[in-house]
Amino acid sequence: MAIERIIDTTIHDEDTDEQLIEVSLRPTTFADYTGQERLKLNLKLAIDAAKKRSEPIDHILLYGPPGLGKTTMATVIAHEMGTNIRITSGSAIERAGDLASILTNLSDGDVLFIDEIHRLGRTVEEVLYSAMEDFKLDIMIGKGPAARSVRLDLPKFTVIGATTRTGALSAPLRDRFGLIHRLEFYTTEEIAQIITRASGILNSQIHPEAALMLSTRARLTPRIANRLLRRVRDYADVNGDGMIDTAITTAALQLLEIDELGLDPGDRNLLGSMIENYGTNPVGLNTIAALTGDEATTIEDFYEPYLLQIGFIERTPRGRRVTAKGYKHLGKTYDETQ
Repeated sequence: MAIERIIDTTIHDEDTDEQLIEVSLRPTTFADYTGQERLKLNLKLAIDAAKKRSEPIDHILLYGPPGLGKTTMATVIAHEMGTNIRITSGSAIERAGDLASILTNLSDGDVLFIDEIHRLGRTVEEVLYSAMEDFKLDIMIGKGPAARSVRLDLPKFTVIGATTRTGALSAPLRDRFGLIHRLEFYTTEEIAQIITRASGILNSQIHPEAALMLSTRARLTPRIANRLLRRVRDYADVNGDGMIDTAITTAALQLLEIDELGLDPGDRNLLGSMIENYGTNPVGLNTIAALTGDEATTIEDFYEPYLLQIGFIERTPRGRRVTAKGYKHLGKTYDETQ
């Protein structure tokens, strides 16, 4: 079961609400989209070429960790192409008929964005193959001996798929994308720019030093940065005059218990439990879950990725272990003889 954490990269209910209320937080053009410069350069070229030929852009697969802006990039592509976008997810398309309903309602040049595309079922994938390649839809009418196949023509559309697990995609589906790009983590300077832009949209004033401080806590991820900004804005409105400076930001982060590297109490509890009970010895995933009271999938999906990224834990054939960097961050002495 997913847990609610300020600094995790999954979409919370409040994020969806904020998108409805403050949809302008999402950039709609490449000019407003901060970061991902290499990706933007390649996509601009593909878009300009497609517009010059008066054709839809080729199918695009965007992959990378959650929260880096794959959905936002899809909306930017559609806006730059001057077309409409239909947004759905792999888990929402359960049957081939669901996909057929979506595809037959598209118009020429439209973008179909499928989030978590690796979660499409096998039968749905097989229908999508011919739709992407030939713009044809094969459907079965009737049942039993009277059943017959009908091929329908589809408008020339573009599929933009997003996934956090590109290895889970089947090879035939992956091969049908003409453009495959990875979204990289942002720099702290880019996150600070995103925070400054978002604060302006939210009608909040933020000092550059405060924006930079928040950026170091955001795990180099825009989704977390915007979520932290909203929480600090709440603190500034209640405990100050609405101005977000370093003092207000420091106090808000202390209240949220998020340290200088973006670790929250859950992260520190996991590291502390491993050190206290096993020292520098490797620990199995199920054992860590028992120590912290979390499920093994929660450890893998919510805690481990960032701790691995910053080098605080490492995986070995015998299990996970806390590194010297992790010990140092918690103020503990690293002793390999433990």
